[in-house]
Order: sequence, then structure tokens, then C-alpha cells
Amino acid sequence: MGWMLAALDRWNARHPWSHNKAYTPVVLAHGRLARSGVRADGLLDDRAPSRALDVGCGTGLLARRLGRSFDEVIGLEPSAPTAALARRTTADIPAVRIIQGSLDSIGQEQFDLVSLVAVLHHLPLEPALRSLRRLVRPGGRLVVIGLAAETRRDFGWSLSSMVLNPLVGTLLHLRPGELAPAEMTAPTVEPTATLEEIRNAAARFLPGARLRHGLFWRYVLVWRAVPV
Repeated sequence: MGWMLAALDRWNARHPWSHNKAYTPVVLAHGRLARSGVRADGLLDDRAPSRALDVGCGTGLLARRLGRSFDEVIGLEPSAPTAALARRTTADIPAVRIIQGSLDSIGQEQFDLVSLVAVLHHLPLEPALRSLRRLVRPGGRLVVIGLAAETRRDFGWSLSSMVLNPLVGTLLHLRPGELAPAEMTAPTVEPTATLEEIRNAAARFLPGARLRHGLFWRYVLVWRAVPV
């Protein structure tokens, strides 16, 4: 078994691809629902600008895509060098503004869509959920693509991801490469909260939130702020 895992690691290293980018369509789809949902509830004048916040925006690829759908997009990135790269990535998208800082940098602003992709496990879970809840406009959505510490319950998902990962990497990059894409070079930490712990915290701070397991060691959490 050990030699097989080592072989898979070597293969994956030669055909790297971003698991986070696989979930970009999920975030964009919820972004469209967030915009239409807020306006359908009559909570905002149709002339009011639609707003999105991408927390931990990394190199700015998702913020760039959101900038084609929203009137205003803020990409929040704590790393100064990465924020500089995100500014270059989004320089030709007028709707996007990159801020180097933490969640506290946003203050009392609110958004139709707040997204976090592989970011929540870098933050203290419960304080982060409290802060994120305040950032979502009534009728808007919080979308988290996250990582959780694995348990025995996750074995089936993990095994499926292990099998599919080299296949997807090979299809996306038929010729082996030596360098990972820029969006895969940011510092990472291992998640400590299990999926069940995240689900319980979400139930306390985000009533009505939906959480589901996903492939490639990710989960999807969606919460819609109740209109008032």
C-alpha cells in the first residue's frame, strides 16, 4: 500500500491542478442566486450596486470571475506579496478592488455574496463564523468551500478523491509539468476541525446553513441571510 501511495504522490506532483478551481462554478452559481434573491425580496433598489467579497482571495482568479458579474468586488488577502499578485491579475477588471488585510479590514460593510475558498480552516472557526454572518446582506449568501480534518466517516470520499485526482490531473495536463500553478503556492495549514464540528458550529451561528461533502477533500457550506 505504501508504494502505491508514493507512486500516486509522484504522479500527482507531475500533473498538478487546483482542487479549489474545481469549485469555482459552485461559487459563481451561488453568486447569481445571491444577486437575484436579494432583488426578488425587494430588499435593494435595482439600481443599487451588487457587491461580492472574496475572503482570502489568493492570486485573484475568483475575484476576477466575480468582477464580471458583480458591480463591486473586494478581494481580501492577508499576504502582501499575494495581494500584489492579485492586483495584477485583476488590473483590467474595474469592478475588482484588492485589499491587503484581515476580516477586520472590512468594518461594517455588507455584501450580496461572501465567499471563502480553502480559507476558513486558517481562521478560528466560531469567531470567523460570527464575523462572516455580519457581512452578508439580508437575502445574500455566504459560500464556503472548505477543508476538514478527516475521520473514518470520510474514508469513502477520500478514496474516491485519491482515484480521481490523478485522472483529472492527467486530463488537464497531458504533458507532465514541474511547477505547480501560482494559485497552488500559497502557504497552507492542515485543518483541525472535523466536518461534524463545522456542521455543529454552523448550526449555532448560521441557522439554516446547508453543508455537504465534496470530492477532492472539500466540503460546501452555504448560508442565506434571512430577509428582514
